[in-house]
Amino acid sequence: MDKAGNHPCFNEGKSKKYSRIHLPVAPECNIQCKYCNRKYDCANESRPGVTSNILSPEEACDSLIAAKNKMENLSVVGFAGPGDSLANFENIKKTVNLIKQSGENIMFCLSTNGLLLPDYAEEIADIGITHLTVTINTVDESLVPLIYKRINYKDKNLTVEQSARILIQNQLSGLKKLSSSGLVCKVNILCLEGINDKHIEEIVKTVKDHGAFMTNITRLIPAKGSEFENMQPVDNKKLMEIREKCSVHLKQMYHCRQCRADAVGLLGQC
Repeated sequence: MDKAGNHPCFNEGKSKKYSRIHLPVAPECNIQCKYCNRKYDCANESRPGVTSNILSPEEACDSLIAAKNKMENLSVVGFAGPGDSLANFENIKKTVNLIKQSGENIMFCLSTNGLLLPDYAEEIADIGITHLTVTINTVDESLVPLIYKRINYKDKNLTVEQSARILIQNQLSGLKKLSSSGLVCKVNILCLEGINDKHIEEIVKTVKDHGAFMTNITRLIPAKGSEFENMQPVDNKKLMEIREKCSVHLKQMYHCRQCRADAVGLLGQC
């Protein structure tokens, strides 16, 4: 918990005291998830992958400085899309460097699907990212085609079946490398009824073995225009039962608000 620090997502005790800002500098994505649609945005909608604007690194730095002047309790800069952070790593790196040059004292947190994690692991640690979130929805190759529609790996459009092993291996090896480098690592798992709901405990056990500090098991928010837009989310009772079962193995996050890629402020307020 000391390493979780004042990060409101990693430390529930700090979630009502410290704010975060998500800087949407990562528009591109290398995976088309069946539950995601990044083209649709409503100002009142709160879910991952949604932002009203894409910012340049310079604009993102200015936004952080402006927010920090208004909120003394702002403790974390997060990079959470609306695409994948590592598919836009030059933007991430430039933004971090600009913020550092501005003299702002703040933690950096990066979220990713993990496909390119081994390639950027050393640079992620070197530029000063302290907290990492990797979305890992399965560690079973046979489930990958049920969750993902397309995967582009290093500019190659592979079938999901072809890339299933690559995705899982990269997610796990990258997680292990960065947790061993001292980053505090959280794994997000989207519970999908009838697809991976009975597999989640295995995911939690596996990511624990690869250095995860905690897991965040969440409900589907059906996104208009996505392949899963009509899928029924798991009910809260079942979700809590899964979390409680998995808490025997690893710390669980219970206060997630499944934030937008441009969220700012306290969790649950924006």
